[in-house]
Amino acid sequence: QVQPVESGGGLVQTGGSLRLSCAASGRTLSSYAMGWFRQAPGKEREFVARISRSGGNTYYADSVKGRFTISRDNAKNTVYLQMNSLRPEDTAVYFCAAQRVWSSTYDYWGQGTQVTVSS
Repeated sequence: QVQPVESGGGLVQTGGSLRLSCAASGRTLSSYAMGWFRQAPGKEREFVARISRSGGNTYYADSVKGRFTISRDNAKNTVYLQMNSLRPEDTAVYFCAAQRVWSSTYDYWGQGTQVTVSS
């Protein structure tokens, strides 16, 4: 079992950048595909980005494509989400999640980190 822990959230102005980190206790993150999700007030949680176990494949929601970059450093047991050109609509709690091999869902979730983009 792995427990993801997010960090790096905060308040930033429109057009600014933040880098979120997702570290883990327990098992090594390299055993899992990893995803970032977000949930804005009053809205459903939505997919943001995903990275394969090796880091060789990445996927993005259309709303963040070209602005956000997901990456991982398995030696540091950490996954990152670099967020550039931030917009007020990116304001949300961002969650990191781990998916086991052959699982159809994300199995382990962090507690989230708040990102607020001011206009």
